[in-house]
Amino acid sequence: MLLRATFGLVRARTVERGYRFYNEDLEAAGVEGLVNALQRFDPEMGTRFSTYANYWITKLVNQTVQQQSGLSDAEMRFILKFQRMERANLERRLTKRDVAYELGISQAKAQEIMQLSRELQSRRFASVELEDVADPRLSGDLNDAPAWVIDELRRLTGENFDAFWQYTFKTMSMEEIAKAHGISRQGMAKRIERCRRAVRESPEAERLERWFDQQ
Repeated sequence: MLLRATFGLVRARTVERGYRFYNEDLEAAGVEGLVNALQRFDPEMGTRFSTYANYWITKLVNQTVQQQSGLSDAEMRFILKFQRMERANLERRLTKRDVAYELGISQAKAQEIMQLSRELQSRRFASVELEDVADPRLSGDLNDAPAWVIDELRRLTGENFDAFWQYTFKTMSMEEIAKAHGISRQGMAKRIERCRRAVRESPEAERLERWFDQQ
């Protein structure tokens, strides 16, 4: 009963990071955090369970966001600090000078952090999402896809086409794809994210989305 009552925290932390709730990895991370909180919670500490659970859920969701996005520890820390700054300054738009001063970094680095944060948040509104197209019902067979889809995705993703296709259609895990290409999981996550961005910004984005929706 307590698990069900606090499950909304999982949804809140997931959406807050800019992801759709049905991102399976984040949902699993949030639930794991909630279970950790249940196992470790001590009512005698004088802390509300929801407060304690929020800590664990946020921690594990953030870790998974970092892994999926291929961000370094330092980048993730700065992004989270920047997002806290934004929530504390809702009535005005922060400049890179503001961010640089508060975070103790250069304006160039502040600009980079602001851009990384926007990219994470843009997942909420993207017209083509990996989470949207990564439907287990899809066969992932290249022979089933129209030539224009293959040609367009090859043009957009270049040498990363195979990795993008395998991850999109869940024919391999991120770890398996990274191992097959001889790079780290974080490095592969960055490549996949660049492919995602290219697809989202393509003039053919809407047409590609319609094709994925029909599968």
